[in-house]
Amino acid sequence: MSIRHWAFVTIGFPLLVAMAAAQGSNTPIAQNSAPDKFQNIPNVPDCLTAAVQQGDPGKGTSILLIKGTAGCKASWHWHTPNEQVMMVSGTGRIEMKGQEPVLLRAGGFAAAPSKHVHQFTCVGRGCEFFLHSDAPFDIHYVDQSGKEIPPEQALGKAKK
Repeated sequence: MSIRHWAFVTIGFPLLVAMAAAQGSNTPIAQNSAPDKFQNIPNVPDCLTAAVQQGDPGKGTSILLIKGTAGCKASWHWHTPNEQVMMVSGTGRIEMKGQEPVLLRAGGFAAAPSKHVHQFTCVGRGCEFFLHSDAPFDIHYVDQSGKEIPPEQALGKAKK
């Protein structure tokens, strides 16, 4: 584990979820996400940042607001939880294994069942979307043949 990843997991990620974790699922929520609440997510491209809106992505169900820069891509991967995406702004290209790619615009929706391989790219000027996971968030990258690969390989990072 890199120092940066360790620092995020031990310091940044708990800060990211502290406010949201304090809000139980029975607690009403009405809030705006401050720019300083957006942080990187472990094993996800740095061009995607997230602010927790509800829940704790490390422990269970969560809703994240995610911002991506123009051209940012989360290459072929799958998640253990079921995942739902709703576009807020910009355009996202979602590609689900076995289906034609779809350009999602504001209000667009996509759902990927557990372990369904897909990839996502922010096109144009970037994008913003809500991500709902019904279990702890994880990400498993795969190569062209569908074989799982390490995040470092998928993200193009050199091993240290």
